[in-house]
Amino acid sequence: MSDALHRSAAAGSSAPPRPNAVVAVLAFAGIVVSLMQTLVIPIVPELPRLLDASASNTAWTITATLLAAAVATPVVGRLGDMYGKRRMLLISIASLISGSVVAALSDSVVPMIAGRALQGLAAGVIPLGISIMRDVLPAERLAGSTALMSASLGVGGALGLPSAAFLADNFDWHVLFWTSAALGAVALVLVLTLVPESKVRTGGRFDLIGALGMATGLVSLLLAVSKGGDWGWSSGSVLGLFAVSVLVLVAWGFYELRTRQPLVDLRTTARRQVLFTNLASIAFGFSMFAMSLVLPQLLQLPEQTGYGLGKSMMTVGLVLAPQGLVMMAMAPLSAAITKSRGPKITLMTGAVIVAAGYGLNIVLMSEVWHLVLVSCVIGGGVGFAYGAMPALIMGAVPPSETAAANSLNTLMRSIGTSFASAVAGVVLAQMTTDFGTTALPSENGFKVVMAIGAGAALLALVLAAFLPGRRPAAQAVTAAGDTGGGDTDGGHSGPVEVSGAKS
Repeated sequence: MSDALHRSAAAGSSAPPRPNAVVAVLAFAGIVVSLMQTLVIPIVPELPRLLDASASNTAWTITATLLAAAVATPVVGRLGDMYGKRRMLLISIASLISGSVVAALSDSVVPMIAGRALQGLAAGVIPLGISIMRDVLPAERLAGSTALMSASLGVGGALGLPSAAFLADNFDWHVLFWTSAALGAVALVLVLTLVPESKVRTGGRFDLIGALGMATGLVSLLLAVSKGGDWGWSSGSVLGLFAVSVLVLVAWGFYELRTRQPLVDLRTTARRQVLFTNLASIAFGFSMFAMSLVLPQLLQLPEQTGYGLGKSMMTVGLVLAPQGLVMMAMAPLSAAITKSRGPKITLMTGAVIVAAGYGLNIVLMSEVWHLVLVSCVIGGGVGFAYGAMPALIMGAVPPSETAAANSLNTLMRSIGTSFASAVAGVVLAQMTTDFGTTALPSENGFKVVMAIGAGAALLALVLAAFLPGRRPAAQAVTAAGDTGGGDTDGGHSGPVEVSGAKS
């Protein structure tokens, strides 16, 4: 099937008349959903008082979002491939709105946790948006648009912190969630109005057993990682959760390889281009989040420590906000390098920049402008990398598996951030300095975390080196016109259901 004929089949009779609007709406939806990551950070210390609950119980407002997102992202991606990506995008945004309303009406911990879990179920919006772009945008617009959509994950998180801090300082804390609900409602209306449905479908049946198995394994793993510091890494609960995750995920893998229509096509996932992109995503997720853990603490610790800057949460947000803008600004440059040199080079460039940013942070950490500079450098590197990942994934999978493959890649980044939180927590808890009657993380502890962040970026660089070499841009980047989408190791051309026919 020719490129023109395939585009006609995949996107209807022609490309949508307003591609700029489609890109803007999908990127806005991605930013709105990523805001939930930083929404409660300014009020976390106050949650036990606000909800009349213990700190260990209110911590579940963070954990619940993480676990819900981990389970929902691959499931929603698969359902999007089967039943319509726009349809699942709308359901995800509706979940964000309903979760925000539940949290906004909450005055106790249980409904707050429920609301935050519903917000977490919306995490699939970004991979769904990338997949819609592949199906409906003109081929020449794809690289820059998917880079922007991928960067929206970091943009929303960076811009959300100062906004949430401002609202928390000046209004009742419930306003945070009413604002989230309002933004979600705007995104829902815009998607309904301006984003077309992709007609690329896989059909078939949903792998319920595979979904339950993956959910059990992921929840066990991430719960152990996120709660290990509180419960004790050698406690029976944590060790038991790790054991359950290993056993269940191994059994799940065997089952997925033997079922006809698996939730995750592990054979596709094992292709060199997909496998090493996902592994690099874990390393990048780790590296990006390490900065998010270090810089706010350095800014807020008392000046009397000799290395803390004694700033407010509002200042923290303003210091980190430019990072999100830099990530957005890097999207077109990332796309240009991907078109000219291939996404592998773009990913490796991003890894080098992130590692350099952490190296810079080790020697520049005594002034506010030092941390602004460091966050912008690291944000620029992450923008490069996150822009390249969708191109690598979509260049190796058929259109009928785009949403599921992008969702799995997004999940890999989330797993990386979870491990970053755990590792940084252990390091900073062990490397402390006495400040009056309180033990605070030491300056060397922060430097060790920065060095680990740089190491994670260099690991991503090494993993990216194993990716297949550059292919022509028409194949590697503008993969919206592919029917098979195999990588240089050889792919397969799975059947694609388009408007009720097989192509």
